[in-house]
Amino acid sequence: MIIKMKFKDMPYERVDLVKMGEEFDKLTEKVRNAKDGETVVEAFREQEKLSTHIQTMSSIAYVRNSIDTRDKFYEAEQEFYDSEFPAFQEHSQNLMLAFYESPFRKAVSDLTGELMFRNLEMDLKTFSPAIIDLLGRENKLVSDYQKLVASARIDFDGKQLNISQLAAYKQDPDRDVRHGAYLAESGFYMSNAEKLDEIFDNLVKVRTEIAHKLGFRNFTELAYLRRTRNCYDPEMVANFRRQVVKDIVPIVVELKKKQAERIGMKPEDMRIYDDNFNFAEGNPKPLGTPDDIMAAGKKMYEEMSPETAEFINFMYSNELLDLVAKDGKAVGGYCTEFPEYKAPFIFSNFNGTSGDVDVLTHEAGHAFAYYTARDFEFSENISPTMESCECHSMSMEFLAWKWLNLFYGDDTDRAKYVHLGSALIFLPYGCMVDHFQHIVYDNPDLTPAERHAEWKKLEAIYRPYLNPDDVDFYALGRGWQRQLHIYHYPFYYIDYCLAQTVSLEFWSMSQKDWNDAWKHYYKFVEQGGKQTFTELCRTAGIKVPFEDGALKDIADGAVRYLEK
Repeated sequence: MIIKMKFKDMPYERVDLVKMGEEFDKLTEKVRNAKDGETVVEAFREQEKLSTHIQTMSSIAYVRNSIDTRDKFYEAEQEFYDSEFPAFQEHSQNLMLAFYESPFRKAVSDLTGELMFRNLEMDLKTFSPAIIDLLGRENKLVSDYQKLVASARIDFDGKQLNISQLAAYKQDPDRDVRHGAYLAESGFYMSNAEKLDEIFDNLVKVRTEIAHKLGFRNFTELAYLRRTRNCYDPEMVANFRRQVVKDIVPIVVELKKKQAERIGMKPEDMRIYDDNFNFAEGNPKPLGTPDDIMAAGKKMYEEMSPETAEFINFMYSNELLDLVAKDGKAVGGYCTEFPEYKAPFIFSNFNGTSGDVDVLTHEAGHAFAYYTARDFEFSENISPTMESCECHSMSMEFLAWKWLNLFYGDDTDRAKYVHLGSALIFLPYGCMVDHFQHIVYDNPDLTPAERHAEWKKLEAIYRPYLNPDDVDFYALGRGWQRQLHIYHYPFYYIDYCLAQTVSLEFWSMSQKDWNDAWKHYYKFVEQGGKQTFTELCRTAGIKVPFEDGALKDIADGAVRYLEK
């Protein structure tokens, strides 16, 4: 049963993690002393209830802190979870280890499926009481980065703007305005360059120390376990990146030449502040106000399918969205959930660009997937690993094409062109982010200057068309520092690339038969977390991105569409 409640009315109380630790210890003893499977299953259900409460309260605190990073109460709550949760993790891990080692664990796996224990085996390798203090330091550094970027007050166009609000000016039809916006952004990051270097340098050091204490050669090995990569390894990822360089980068270079022609420039004269400017008359923008965009989104999901109609009405009636950029709000967009209410929540920063539509469809894809699996009894079955979750969202962006006219009106064709082209253009960038992190964590003693130099080398491989010369922040190889995933979620970014490949497969299907594509997509989504990424691809009847030729076939079809 779903408990309907508006987000603003959801009560919050700090979780007593010491008491919770004691409760988990009691359950650990119960499992270790169990004489039958029924007792173990009973303990598993009890931990599920406790874990659900912890996640709900910590998620409410996180969302309210990110909506207004200046709110001292929720800032303190977030700091509490950052610093105290690692100590609680020891109790949680001991309990999960007891389940894993129990002679009656089959009684649990009969209910949850064996994949849960395969994932649990990986997770158990990522923690030890010896790293509790280090995990607290890692969390603190991540929060320091978020607060630093959220603190931006950039003087531009007679206003004080944050990073999200400045983004609209970076796509302005006036080249001088775009250039000025990039310089203003550069000025903020360069004025904080030393602090950005310091935070990341400390993150590399603390993550490497965590890995060594856990017995790993480097943090890369640990990161693959943290990300629960249960069906592929670094070599498969490296091969995927090589295919992107071979099959996608040349296509992107040609797309950029055509872009230069459209905006009346020679390719050699293009600069970084022209990179996201696609048409001389300006990039397509959604029509109307943020409220208009939200209304269009509601209509789209009401028409898309009975399942999405139920979902979107639940989201809107319970005010489970905070979408508009404002002072003090954390940058970016995300979807999280409050499991006690079986409710997802969407956070973003509308800024008047096509990104507003992208984030609404993207994050709604995550939210819809959670909502679809919300009634699964065990949380381990609700969400798959993250690359699969990104398939939910990035594929939803393309399935929304059928309704893009609601957002763009007469500009719909250009919006589709930009979206599809951007998907191809993203793949090399996403792989570059991943490649950079492999270099950084495989070589943790690199200095900040050496890291910037490595980023510049990768730019030449993955984005050879890009010229950042007259914007210091990018010219000096620091552009990676605005990619929050590198600070917050190490090695996450390749998940987007794998998911983008899958989303392009669903796009290709939808061009032939939208209803058939939706059926394949829903097969992927309705499994929740009961299958691995590669298994989900096969269930949905699509190619696994690691397969040779998967990228080339998709790219060729997309290029044919764009040329039309």
